[in-house]
Amino acid sequence: MSSIHPTAVIDKEAIIDPQAQIGPYCIVGRAAQIGAGTVLRSHVVIGDEVIIGKDNVFYPYCVIGSRPQILGFKEQVTVGSVVIGDGNTFREYVTIHRSKYSGCSTKIGNHNLLMVGAHVGHDCVLEDHIVMTNYVQVAGHCHIETGAWLSGLVGIHQFVTIGRWAYAAGMTSITRDVPPFVVVSGSYPTKVRGVNVRGLIRAGLNREQQKRIIAAFKELYRKGGPLLTKAQELAQQDGLDENVRAMVEAIHRSSQHRYGRFLECTRNARS
Repeated sequence: MSSIHPTAVIDKEAIIDPQAQIGPYCIVGRAAQIGAGTVLRSHVVIGDEVIIGKDNVFYPYCVIGSRPQILGFKEQVTVGSVVIGDGNTFREYVTIHRSKYSGCSTKIGNHNLLMVGAHVGHDCVLEDHIVMTNYVQVAGHCHIETGAWLSGLVGIHQFVTIGRWAYAAGMTSITRDVPPFVVVSGSYPTKVRGVNVRGLIRAGLNREQQKRIIAAFKELYRKGGPLLTKAQELAQQDGLDENVRAMVEAIHRSSQHRYGRFLECTRNARS
């Protein structure tokens, strides 16, 4: 049987795996699902229809699956869910909001670490192996790719994409897309500072792959001329490294919106 503390409040429609652990004063909502090995330490709130995979740990006062924070959004409007993968750690006071669209989900992948006070808004997608340090705030509709590392107090505008294995320094305000593998810092504007060398190592890239990314970075960010033009020139090279191509394609996508947020192009795709 699952270990459920007698003070926990579990909806009768919730599905709790026998190997899950539900600590003191936790609340699990209607039709929520909690997988094997997942632990709710204490005072954790899991909202209605939230689906949680295996081996996740939720520290006290996490609130997962509340309704989205949208001005004028009526309580009777049916909203979506939150879907969480396996092996994630959610430290104290993490909040994640449900999708604003019925039948859709805010999605968290696998093996992520969200530290104290981090917030993920509605309809975001977080991939795998992401680190969000204390009080990172992610607005709705953002996409954070695998391996991104966001330092303390980073704020991310809605519809922003953070490329894989990118790094944002503490207190950075990110209002436009960030290409893969780079380091960014500062606010209004955020500036690309260099290559996230530690991220390349974490990604398991070999020395030759790392050299190609660094060389491409120099072409893109250390030589004169418009960034998009330089990206287009790189894209035309034969045998372009797949990781370099990912950088080039991210720059191209970002350029399709006047504020540099490609996902803004999808804003009106759903009512």
